Amino acid sequence: MSRPAPILALKDVRLQDGPLPLFDGVDLAIEPRDRACLVGRNGAGKSTLLKLIAGVIEPDSGERTLQSGLTFAYVPQEPVITGATLRDHATSGGAPAWEADARLGDFGLDPDKSTQGLSGGEIRRVALAKAFAEAPDLILLDEPTNHLDILAIDTLETMIQVSPAAVLTVSHDRAFLNRITRRCFWLEGRRVRTLDQGFAVFDAWSRKVMEEEAESLRRLTKKIEAETYTFYRSITAQRTRNEGRARQLEQLRSERARRMADLPRELVAGLDAGQTSGRLVAELKGVSKRFGERTVLKPFSTRVMRGDHLAIVGPNGAGKTTLLKILLGELEPDAGTVRLGANLQVVYLDQARDDLKSDMTLWDALTPGGGDSILVRGESRHVAGYAKDFLFREAQLRQPVSTLSGGERNRLLLARALARPANLLVLDEPTNDLDMETLDLLEGLLADYDGTLILVSHDRDFVDRLATSTIALNGRGDVVETPGGWSDFVRQNPGFFAPPPLGGEGDRLKGGGGGKPQAPAPAKKLSYKDARRLEEAEAEMAALPADIAGLEERLSDPALYARDPAAFQRLTAELDAARARLARAEEDWLELEEKKAALGV
Repeated sequence: MSRPAPILALKDVRLQDGPLPLFDGVDLAIEPRDRACLVGRNGAGKSTLLKLIAGVIEPDSGERTLQSGLTFAYVPQEPVITGATLRDHATSGGAPAWEADARLGDFGLDPDKSTQGLSGGEIRRVALAKAFAEAPDLILLDEPTNHLDILAIDTLETMIQVSPAAVLTVSHDRAFLNRITRRCFWLEGRRVRTLDQGFAVFDAWSRKVMEEEAESLRRLTKKIEAETYTFYRSITAQRTRNEGRARQLEQLRSERARRMADLPRELVAGLDAGQTSGRLVAELKGVSKRFGERTVLKPFSTRVMRGDHLAIVGPNGAGKTTLLKILLGELEPDAGTVRLGANLQVVYLDQARDDLKSDMTLWDALTPGGGDSILVRGESRHVAGYAKDFLFREAQLRQPVSTLSGGERNRLLLARALARPANLLVLDEPTNDLDMETLDLLEGLLADYDGTLILVSHDRDFVDRLATSTIALNGRGDVVETPGGWSDFVRQNPGFFAPPPLGGEGDRLKGGGGGKPQAPAPAKKLSYKDARRLEEAEAEMAALPADIAGLEERLSDPALYARDPAAFQRLTAELDAARARLARAEEDWLELEEKKAALGV
């Protein structure tokens, strides 16, 4: 089947970044209703390339072509919210008010709320709601899951799946990319490689590509060695000035130098669990907490033992930080007791990143006491050498922190945190802005860490890989603890994050609310709404595969696009919608069947 005409394409795009090229011949094509990701290392230029696609910046050379009349929405890493109310911002791009209100509502936001004093998560949700409300042909998203809680990420995934727009996203969130993508653009070595499959197969494909390139580089090196020997040792070369052969050898060496420069540098890091803590790290018995009329934590008990890897999950504002401070003895509960273990060496990486002042240099951040060395797990290291381990260039050491990207700031904080011995490591949203290579290395370090880890994260894949136990809060004071990671929690606690019935304690994301908390009556059977949805899901699962097969057969006609472009576009949209409906039906059916089983229906 022939591919549809792209709605946006880049051809041989080049862009200079100081003395070095950032892009050196980038080719990329986005097709109607694409679900694509743009991935690559921190510093490879993903955000810059997204700006170039959006038309925010111009390339030095090359072509950027658009389908006539193409409309698009671009959500940068750090959106700026304007207007008096959220509705004002969401309609500022031309979206009708009713559509803006609906999309804001999808993200749990009040359209009449002021734009002043918004949290990072609220800013992100407002920007995303505006983009989808405008119903563009192409949506460009730069790290859209940063600052979003798990429920908001789920909402975003659903909106992408049902949207008729093409979507291109830059993200490090593996679970998110696995669910939404059908194509991958890999920015590596100043060029883009394209994989016409979803992110689920990206790791295996990229490893194969890198192995092939390593073998090609090895053969090039062997060829240079042979040419060098021939040039300097052969009788013919010694007796004649073979300028052509000399130029060929120089070109080979230049090619090898370019390819060696493009090889990714690897981050070098380690963890020291310090002195052994007591077997008991922390014990909570019947702990509860309220702020005003809002119940943050209903009576809850848990025990954290040496070597546990504990994850704390839940919506923004649910009380994760409150529970964390109680666990660490930094906040007194209203009721219950807290007992901390002996010999605790705590290192706390706070998501607020308040320790990094914008005017301090990277050197100052690594050596707060002054000097040119830093104590790294008991050994003195020169600050430049240690910074290089975390992929910082020596020229960056005297630059202010404000010039660093989000990923570089997070790497800097990790460098400081991992330098100190700790038998209790507390990481609050450590994955924000980190590229996948750094995430993989961090996961490896934490998986082998002998100390106790407490992790607060919305990254489901990260939690699944590391957590031995997961504590979830739903924002209404309810707390449950489940052995295993995020997937184990979801499987064993269906409906835990579901909004309360009308008249309950608060909305889905905010939780809280007035009045005395009421203990919910135990459910005896599925609600009418759930039972109805279960029947609908079963019917859709029975009917949709045939519909999808019929649409695929009609689209397999290679002459269809040339003969009737409008029909091709309509059928493609219908096929994507049918696939999205089937995926949602299967997920809903599985969740509701598990719920039935838990209720004993």
